[in-house]
Amino acid sequence: QVQLVESGGGSVQAGGSLRLSCAASGYIYRSCMGWFRQAPGKERERVASIDRDGTTSYAASVKGRFTISEDNAKRTLYLQMNSLKPEDTAMYYCAAGAGYYSAGALHCSSQRSFDYWGQGTQVTVSS
Repeated sequence: QVQLVESGGGSVQAGGSLRLSCAASGYIYRSCMGWFRQAPGKERERVASIDRDGTTSYAASVKGRFTISEDNAKRTLYLQMNSLKPEDTAMYYCAAGAGYYSAGALHCSSQRSFDYWGQGTQVTVSS
């Protein structure tokens, strides 16, 4: 049974940092790993993703502040979040999936790329 378990969320003041972790268990065939977030009353949005070659991609709103990485030996995905802003407040979800191909290229940028989801960890940033 596939499980993705997030940790590391919490409350922090604006300008602070948090590091989220996502531990994976069970067999997962995946070409894409990613972090998504959903704020109250808003749709879930992609924050960052990493493909099987280690290529990373970020939402414009977090580029330069967040860093996605993974430790394959530990089967753990990370999201380092620096210079946090109140608008970063949301439930953060880890995801894994096979991705999809378009024009011969692997895509990890949309929710359709992901088949497995964690339960989420709350991040709250106060001003």
